[in-house]
Amino acid sequence: MTDKMEILNDRLFEVDPPTLFDAFADPEKLTRWWGPHGFTNRIDEFDFRPGGDWRITMTASNGTDFDNHSTFQEVVPTERIVFLHHLPMHVYTMEMQFAGESGGTRLHWRMLFEPTEETLQLKKFIAAANEQNFDRLEALLQQLNEGR
Repeated sequence: MTDKMEILNDRLFEVDPPTLFDAFADPEKLTRWWGPHGFTNRIDEFDFRPGGDWRITMTASNGTDFDNHSTFQEVVPTERIVFLHHLPMHVYTMEMQFAGESGGTRLHWRMLFEPTEETLQLKKFIAAANEQNFDRLEALLQQLNEGR
């Protein structure tokens, strides 16, 4: 039980845990799928270790830039990533679990926010945006698999 507002998303991807983990751990791959539909990305800093900073500029389809800053709290290769998202808005903790199972790897996302009026209103939007993230990740994994 938590006093935080919790948003949960998960999906089974038809790849092994190392391949799925690498889609996040490799900044070149990460820029190709991070964020909801219509966004492009530029990673300015990616210090992928506990205490390391991650700075990504997400650009919406209308050209608006969103400078994001997060700090990695936990990195367990092929198993778990936890980061604290500081900016531009909505401070939250993201927990990502990579669980191998029959047919591939299940990716669990657990986002924890302070339960403010604003974040409670955004809950459905954020959950839907996470599904778009997963759609983009799935498309990237298919492209990578076809390129082999």
